[in-house]
Amino acid sequence: MSLAQVHHISAAPGDAEAAGRFTAVGPGVSAALLAELEPLTGYALPDGASHRPADAELRSLPQAFTYAVLSDGSRVVGRTAPARGDGRAPVRFHTHAVHLPPGVPLPGDRLPVEAWRSPHWVSATPVGGGALSDPLGMLPPGPAPVREGLDDFAVSRGPWLAAVLADLRRASEEEAPAGGPVVLVEKQNADVARWLGLAAVTLPRESVERLTFTTYTRRPGSSTLRVVGAPPEDAAAAREAGLRVHVCADRPPVDGAPDAWARTAARVWRSRAPELFQEARELPGDPFAAGPLAVIALCAGVALGPEERAAAAGWAAERPYALDAKRTGQLVEALTSPGIDDRTGSEFDAVGRLFGALDGRCTASVTAPLAAMLVTEAVRGGNGSLELPRRDAFVGPEGEAIAGVLAPEILTELESGAGGARPVARTVQLLRVARLLGVNGTEVLPEVVERLARTILTEADGSEGAPAFAPALLELLDEQFDVRTALLGALDRIAPEDPGAVARFLERVALPFTGTQALPHLRMCAEAPGAMTTLGRDRTAVWHRVLRAAGLSPFAEPLVLRTAVGLVWEDRAPSVEEARLLLEAATSDAHRAAGTWARLVDAALGAPADTEDGTALAHDLLRAFPQEIGGRERAALQLLELCRDLRTGAPEPGWTERVRTLRDRAAPLEPAVQERAFTALVERLLAPDRPGAELYAFVRSDDADLIAAYDRAARAEPTRARLRTHPAYAADCFTNWTAHPHAGTAWTTTAAALLDEVLRPAVRGMTAEAVAEVEETVGRTGSSGRANAFRDWNRSRALGRLGRRIAGRVRRG
Repeated sequence: MSLAQVHHISAAPGDAEAAGRFTAVGPGVSAALLAELEPLTGYALPDGASHRPADAELRSLPQAFTYAVLSDGSRVVGRTAPARGDGRAPVRFHTHAVHLPPGVPLPGDRLPVEAWRSPHWVSATPVGGGALSDPLGMLPPGPAPVREGLDDFAVSRGPWLAAVLADLRRASEEEAPAGGPVVLVEKQNADVARWLGLAAVTLPRESVERLTFTTYTRRPGSSTLRVVGAPPEDAAAAREAGLRVHVCADRPPVDGAPDAWARTAARVWRSRAPELFQEARELPGDPFAAGPLAVIALCAGVALGPEERAAAAGWAAERPYALDAKRTGQLVEALTSPGIDDRTGSEFDAVGRLFGALDGRCTASVTAPLAAMLVTEAVRGGNGSLELPRRDAFVGPEGEAIAGVLAPEILTELESGAGGARPVARTVQLLRVARLLGVNGTEVLPEVVERLARTILTEADGSEGAPAFAPALLELLDEQFDVRTALLGALDRIAPEDPGAVARFLERVALPFTGTQALPHLRMCAEAPGAMTTLGRDRTAVWHRVLRAAGLSPFAEPLVLRTAVGLVWEDRAPSVEEARLLLEAATSDAHRAAGTWARLVDAALGAPADTEDGTALAHDLLRAFPQEIGGRERAALQLLELCRDLRTGAPEPGWTERVRTLRDRAAPLEPAVQERAFTALVERLLAPDRPGAELYAFVRSDDADLIAAYDRAARAEPTRARLRTHPAYAADCFTNWTAHPHAGTAWTTTAAALLDEVLRPAVRGMTAEAVAEVEETVGRTGSSGRANAFRDWNRSRALGRLGRRIAGRVRRG
């Protein structure tokens, strides 16, 4: 099929009056297509070029090789080159183009860029209808000349390869990316064609055919093509226009390409192995995924980076059937090469998946290096996320060899005194690898597991939800019965110390303790959350249910008391009622052995001041734990016990001073305990039958806090009511509040205020007969002088009122 050709002569440089024109047009090229084609023929001289160049300078001017797709789906391949004009116009720009109708491929199914070196492009329109040259149909057979020297060019452009190939790939997508063309800045426009040649070899054919381009333009921002070449002087303007600009053969770019496929492709080119691109396209998967190309490159001995190696291993793990035995062996050898020192965690994870895919599919000689690499990393690299091989991967000489190397390192680290700070994932990984390699760790296991149990609780308490180490830990317990038994036992021993932490851990990680081990504390910790959900605020019922879950009586194993109390009350004290039930539920010996007696003491001392059972609980605790309770707590409980005696019995003489002494011993005293003790004391001192010696001791103490409590009780309504209704009691109070004039300041001030503000209103409200009874009682219990004092005190208030009334009348008159 003969393709239509088009020739066009552009205006001379600097000649604004001259216009370009088509000098020859082949059949089938419409005027509308010529209108689309004409902007592609435009040419602007480089900066500094002469308008009247010599022959050598004319030959050195850049040529624009262009491939474009027109609106009807047809395509055009052409070259625009400077040519010698006539005397009036010494330079013209001649475009020679070939038009390809829609659906018609290039002759020989060639790619457009392969024609850029065709010797049949002409710089003048054929004269007289002579035979037209065919720049596309007369290309040399075999590999196109454009590929000659591409290896050397790629090596020379090594720093730019990955970034440019990544952009050319994006430019070749079915939907052209927004943002304008990719701009390749080269001093020689032939090098732009070489970049396009690299893309033609690297990209799939359908992508290359979408990659429209020109190798030279002075206006890259106005181009509708996907890739344009530009001279260095236009790079800044292209950047300002927001285009993706690559200034090649200048300073290398600082940032690397984030595209793993592009980085792999760049390494292939630098290794001078472009044939690998076709081999990679024969593998299944996305053509621009890094995996297939990285697999082929590694099998061919091309050195890749860690991300690319991870992509290769990940791709092969998903498609282990896609590689034959030879390539599988080559890939494993490349991945496990001892010369690699930059492996990453993601690479090891991918290799682990590859081992899992090949294990059982390939011979042990193929998978053994992968297994050895994984366990070596697990031990030396500390990668706790690795999928470890199965145990039978290490049978035979390969297993013995790696075990001989790693066993001493494993045991040394497990025995290390720094194990307390070793993360759970690390210890679990070491124990699993030790089993895989058959390392005998029986002697170190108890200590290792004890540390592991404590670290598990520490790490789990600081995480939300299930801790990250949980899956590996459960696998370890499933694999190794001896470790499971030892670890569950260690956690059971730790549980009484911090049952709340153990319960929270068991809520997040379902440990397998349903076997024959007793594990009473773990069973209680596992039961607690459900019991609290079901029984709500009834903490006593929760405690009984949790205690039953232990399967042991607190008489047989007192520590279950501590665990149960810690689970239900955690860091809070029980209420007085709950504490009394706890005390009754087990003997004092059991509480003593469990250490829970201290919680009962906290309950007594933390009870509100108006809780009546608090004093009775204090009495019981002092008798149940006489040796255990001492110091401040003992004095505080004794103070509560004395309150009980003050209110219900006959305390030993000297109780006023005893209250003060116990208060000082119990400092710092709980406010509720102090309030209760002071209230009991002053109420007893305000009682009609209180011993005089106790009141005397109280008054002479001049204890400001006690006297203030006395003042509050005397002003309270029960005392006021008794004063109003019992003349004898009023007489007693008058005698007491006037009997110690030489006591301390606190008492004299308080007594004077009580006389004036409490007793006087009560007496004033009495009948005359009641007042006379008060006066008679004061005289009978005291002396005639005391009776006179009462009359004077009572009269002084009345006279004061009478005098004020008389004075008021005088002022009004």
